[in-house]
Amino acid sequence: MKNKIQDIEVKNKRVLLRADLNVPMHDGVILDDSKIVASLKTIEYLIHEGAKIIILSHFGKIKTEEDKKTNSLAPVANYLQKLLNKKVIFCKQTRNLLLEPKTLALEPGEVLILENTRFEDLPNHLESDNNPQLAEYWASLGDIYCLDAFGSSHRAHASTYGVANYIPSCIGFLVQKEMEMLDSHILNAKKPFTIVMGGAKVEDKVELIESLLPKCDHLILAGGIANSCLYTLGFNVGHSIRTTDSTIIEKIKTILIENKEKIILPIDVVVGREYNPTYIEHLTVDKVTDDDIIYDIGIKTIEKCKDILNSSETIFVNGTVGKYEEARYATGTREMLNAIIESPGIKIVGGGDGVSAVKHFNMQDRFDFLSTGGGATLEYIIKSGLPAIDNIEQKKG
Repeated sequence: MKNKIQDIEVKNKRVLLRADLNVPMHDGVILDDSKIVASLKTIEYLIHEGAKIIILSHFGKIKTEEDKKTNSLAPVANYLQKLLNKKVIFCKQTRNLLLEPKTLALEPGEVLILENTRFEDLPNHLESDNNPQLAEYWASLGDIYCLDAFGSSHRAHASTYGVANYIPSCIGFLVQKEMEMLDSHILNAKKPFTIVMGGAKVEDKVELIESLLPKCDHLILAGGIANSCLYTLGFNVGHSIRTTDSTIIEKIKTILIENKEKIILPIDVVVGREYNPTYIEHLTVDKVTDDDIIYDIGIKTIEKCKDILNSSETIFVNGTVGKYEEARYATGTREMLNAIIESPGIKIVGGGDGVSAVKHFNMQDRFDFLSTGGGATLEYIIKSGLPAIDNIEQKKG
C-alpha cells in the first residue's frame, strides 16, 4: 500500500504537489475545469492542515518559444484562486535563484504555483526525459512530495517520477480514488462485466482489448476499431477509418476467432460521403459501398446491445461509438449512453473522448465514476500500475 497524504504530518511542511491542471483552454478561457475541480480535495485538505503548498503541473506541449506564450499556467492559477477564494501566488518561472527562499517564506495554508513544468523541455527535454538534476532541484523546494496527477502518472517525467527519488513521497486523494475505482470495478469487476469501446485507431487499443477480454463477458466495439474488425471479416467499409497494418489485422483475426462469443460488432451504421456533405444514409453493414464513410452506429445495433447492458453488473466505457461532435452523427453515442444509464450496474467511463461525450450530453451525474486519466487509465488497466505511482514510497508497518 502506498503512503497516503492523510497519513503524513503536513503541518508547517512544504508539500510539493504534482497536480494535473492540463485543462482545455481557448483564448485564455478554460473550457472544462474538471481536472482543476478534481484536484481541490487534496489542495483544500493541505490548506486546512496548515501545509505550505507548492504546485507543479504541465500544460500542453512546449516545442517552440511561441508555445510558451500560449501554454502558460497563469490563467489556471487565476482560476484556482477564484475556486479556493484565497490568494494563489504564481511564479513565472520553473526555477530561479529566488524560488527556494520564496518557498521557505510561505506561511501555513499558502499556495504557490510554478510555471508549466514543460517549459523545461525547451531545448533539452529535461522534464520529459526525467533529468535527475531538475528533479532534485524541484525536490529541494519541498519537504514532502505528493503525487495527485493520475492522468500524468504513466509518464516517468522529472515532476511525476523523478522528484519522489529525493524526498518522502505519498499519493493524494485524486490518485487514491482513481486506483480504488479501477481496482474494484475494472480489475476486479462484478460480473456480468461489459465493455463498450470506441475510438479511431485499433492500433492504440489492441493491447487493452487483449488485457480485458479474459476479464469481461461482453465487448461491444464501435468506431474505427469496429471498422477494422468488419474489414478483417470481409465487409466493405469504404473510406472509413480502419487499420492497414497487416500485423494488426492478423491479431484482430485471432482475437475475433478466439472470442466470437464475447465480441459484439455493429449490424447497422450511419454513413456519409466526403464529396457530398449533405449525404447521409442508414445501412446494414453488408450494404456499405466503396464511397461510404462510417460515422455512427445504427439503432438496430443499440437495440441489440440493450439486453446485454441491462443484465450487466459492471459497464466500462472507453471512447465513443460515433462522430458525436456533429449533430447528424450523434444519435448512436447519445442512445448508447442512454442505454448504459438505464442499466442498474456500476458505470465507469475511462477518461478521454468517453468523458467528453458524457459531458457533451450532460450525463455526467448519471455515471458512477469518470476517470481523469485517458491514456493513464488504459495503461493502469493493462499493467495494474503506472510508473509514477509505482515509484511512490510504500506505507511502513
